[in-house]
Amino acid sequence: MSINKDFEREIDRLFELQKKNVVRLRTSSVNDRIMKLKKLKEYIWANREKIQEVVYNDLRKPPEEVLLTEIYPVIAEIKHVTKNLKRWTKLQKVGTPVSLFGAKSFCRFESKGVVLIISPWNYPFQLSIGPLVTAIAAGNAVILKPSELSLNTSGYIKKLVADIFDESEVAVIEGDAEVAQKLLEKSFNHIFFTGSTKVAKSVLQKASEVLSSVTLELGGKSPVIIDEKFDIKEAAKKITWGKYINAGQTCIAPDYVFVKKELAGDFVNNLKHYIKKYYYSGSSERCTNYCSIINKRHFNRLKSVFDMTVKEGAKVCEGGWFIEEECYISPTVLTDVGKDSHIMEEEIFGPILPVLTYEGIDDVIEYINSKPTPLVLYVFSRDKRFYTHIINNVISGDCLINDVIAHYANHKLPFGGHNASGIGKSHGYYGFKEFSHLRSIMVQPKHTMIQLLYPPYSDFVKKLIRWSVKYF
Repeated sequence: MSINKDFEREIDRLFELQKKNVVRLRTSSVNDRIMKLKKLKEYIWANREKIQEVVYNDLRKPPEEVLLTEIYPVIAEIKHVTKNLKRWTKLQKVGTPVSLFGAKSFCRFESKGVVLIISPWNYPFQLSIGPLVTAIAAGNAVILKPSELSLNTSGYIKKLVADIFDESEVAVIEGDAEVAQKLLEKSFNHIFFTGSTKVAKSVLQKASEVLSSVTLELGGKSPVIIDEKFDIKEAAKKITWGKYINAGQTCIAPDYVFVKKELAGDFVNNLKHYIKKYYYSGSSERCTNYCSIINKRHFNRLKSVFDMTVKEGAKVCEGGWFIEEECYISPTVLTDVGKDSHIMEEEIFGPILPVLTYEGIDDVIEYINSKPTPLVLYVFSRDKRFYTHIINNVISGDCLINDVIAHYANHKLPFGGHNASGIGKSHGYYGFKEFSHLRSIMVQPKHTMIQLLYPPYSDFVKKLIRWSVKYF
């Protein structure tokens, strides 16, 4: 959309309105914040069928999958935050050195101020409302810009926010990349962006111009390594679910799999078995309980990557069915994929799974480390020495042993990438910290030992300074 003057003025108005409300929100009680979050939780649950409907209209995501991946994580986040917020916000007493004897030192979390949340289209409800929960918990005013690609969900989020919050606390601004760029010109106190690494670089550049702190939740090619001693059937079962939920449009989806060469055939056969079990019902040739690709641009991108990889010699062992008018891509498995093939260059972000083979684990480690840092490292092994060796030698944002995606559901764990896969952490306490300024407070008594070191520097003061430096 093209931004007209009226729209620009509306952005300015909301930003200034929220700036004026910063002190009130910063000093708001914990009970007040908890009340708002509980009201949000009740609204979401009461309107869950509407949320299922709008997400389906954007992605054709099955209602049960919406409940599991869009609604449940947000409700669980709210429950966790409201249960622990009083403890997180307590004034924290810290130690004071002997040289400052008599002083009392504290730390406390304060809101950062007015924050901007830019959310993506792949989990349009969860990845909008999830960060909003911890931003509110920290006492911030929030402007939320949901994705323009998931129009139905974005429109509903705007209604939800307007029904619950005053616009001086939380406001939704819809629009495309031009709107996002206009918002990024404002001096937000913090920016929380979820999306691609390419766009994140632009966000980071804009943030640097106003010295705003940032959280960047990105993606990357999250690898899976299967130990030769691990149960291939169990690995295939879990990987099938994690890869093809949301049609692979998940930042933490397994991007590619390394399996021992002699076990690759067995692994692929089990993948095919579970794909049919999970996504095909009866004699249907089309997947059920399965999501669509968001739009034709992303469909064509995936089709192009697939075609190029097959042209390079990859073998299609399962799927490979593309219907452009429906943005439908069946769950697909590729073998004989070269490490330097087209599909191994960037995050796939779709329902295509390359299966690669290995002989020595150190070759796998070397390959993964030669690429940008992945968001998640997945290892299937019961041998602690095996997976510890990999953890110690492969850098990643997060790491999960013997499963995929499941760590995201633990709100007691920080979630986030490293370097190319992200900056900062989210979820629970770590999300609360991300949206908070940790402020130091020290209270001095009238007379302090440090006053003995004030000038003029007599011989006694000089000796005292040298003695203090040496012993304190």
